[in-house]
This record gives sequence, C-alpha cells and structure tokens, in this order.
Amino acid sequence: MEFKTTDLCDAHAERLQIADPILQDFGGRISFCGPCTTLKVFEDDALVRTTLEEPGQGRVLVVDGGGSMRCALLDALMAEQAHQNGWHGLVVNGCIRDAATLAKLNFGIKALAVHPLHSVKHGVGEQDVPLRFANVHFVPGHYVYADEDGLVVCEEALI
Repeated sequence: MEFKTTDLCDAHAERLQIADPILQDFGGRISFCGPCTTLKVFEDDALVRTTLEEPGQGRVLVVDGGGSMRCALLDALMAEQAHQNGWHGLVVNGCIRDAATLAKLNFGIKALAVHPLHSVKHGVGEQDVPLRFANVHFVPGHYVYADEDGLVVCEEALI
C-alpha cells in the first residue's frame, strides 16, 4: 500500500496518535502498515519468536520491551520468519541485533537501538494487551502506519 505519514497527518491529524521520534528504521522496507498485535515483554524474546511463527495476515507486531537497552528482542532469523509468514512489520520498544542483515531484508522494522546480546528465553510476557510508549497507546487491532517520517496510529484503517 502506498501512503505517507505526512499525508495521513495532513488529512486526519485529529484521528491520529503521532509517536514521539524515538524509533529508528532497521529493516530494508521503510514504509509498512497494518493492524497491530501487541506483546509486553522484558529482556525475553521467547514470545516474540513464537508470535512471529504464526501467520501474520498483514499485521504489525508491536513489542513493548520496556525500553531496555541491555539486550536484543529481535534478530535476523526471527525477522526473516516474520516476513515469510506474512507479517508487515515490527515496532520494538527495545533493541534489535543483526542490523546489517535486517537492512537487506524487505521488511519493516522500527526499534530504539542495536545491541549484540540476545535476550533470555523464558516465555514470560503478555500478548494482546494495550501498550503505551513513544507517547502512543497501542491497542490490539488499531492500525499502525510507519515510514521514513515517523509512526502514527489510528483506531481504523485509513487506506
């Protein structure tokens, strides 16, 4: 789908939540959108991995990792699996790793930073719960639109 977050803001600002500019682009595809599924985890990527093994059906996975800068919640193998399974993108309030490989993957990824250490894998966390980071409320089923100009969220599809 073709869209620009700037155009969405111009046409629908009163209906959008606009994320604070804290997220960086890491995937080879900068522009992505879709209804979101949410995960709340902390320094544990097991639920991220199992969620991305499911059919994505054009969704965007939003992961609140508590903003931790001590380990990565996403690596290249997980992102490749997500892409193959039909996910449209990932938004991570935390770190990723394998940045060079992710940059070559035709998949949208926004995250805070890069960290070389992988996380633990205990499977602790919550799925499909409302999240709040970057001054945005991410509610399962709400639509995420992301591109080089930022990230916006709306209760319904705009395009």
